Amino acid sequence: MSHHVLLLNGSPHANGCTAAALAELQRTLEAEGLTTELCQIGNQAIRGCVSCNRCQELGKCVFANDPVNELAQKFEAADGLVVGSPVYYGSPNGTLLSCLDRLFYSTNFSKHMKVGAAVVSCRRGGNTASFDVLNKYFSISSMPIATATYWNQVHGFTAEDVLKDLEGLQTMRNLGRNMAFLIRAIADAKEKYGLPESERGLFTSFPDGK
Repeated sequence: MSHHVLLLNGSPHANGCTAAALAELQRTLEAEGLTTELCQIGNQAIRGCVSCNRCQELGKCVFANDPVNELAQKFEAADGLVVGSPVYYGSPNGTLLSCLDRLFYSTNFSKHMKVGAAVVSCRRGGNTASFDVLNKYFSISSMPIATATYWNQVHGFTAEDVLKDLEGLQTMRNLGRNMAFLIRAIADAKEKYGLPESERGLFTSFPDGK
């Protein structure tokens, strides 16, 4: 059985630093026998969530003039999701965050045990803060997070700089191998044991003020 990983490039530059990191990761995933698809997100006009909650009625985001609903279908069909972003003021790209807010909130399919991985690119700093932001989308969705031998990051001001970051590229390759292993291991365990129970229904709210 072939497993599939969806990769999102949150940079406005299709061939920039983030793309160089994702390309190394994508090659490794494919060498491990997985299929992949890379979607360019950071250069598109994607509005943020307006908290209208129409998605609860429609089963998809009410805004149909950007790629979020199309990405939702790809995400549902995938076994893993990689989200890559440059660092802007110690945080991921704003367009990408608008996309992820709506992608995760508007979809009602189970993300339980889909494998997630974040990749960040910076010239100098802000990488671990951005890495933390992206991982929160996975950790609130019961998605195991793939890791490597360092935090999943590369350094450089240009794509050519990233190719000189040998440790960063090594990290991408190790991430790809670990992610492929984790996806296969979960698939095997799911077939043998089924998925673990995931409780739902409880919602913390203190309307009485106590």
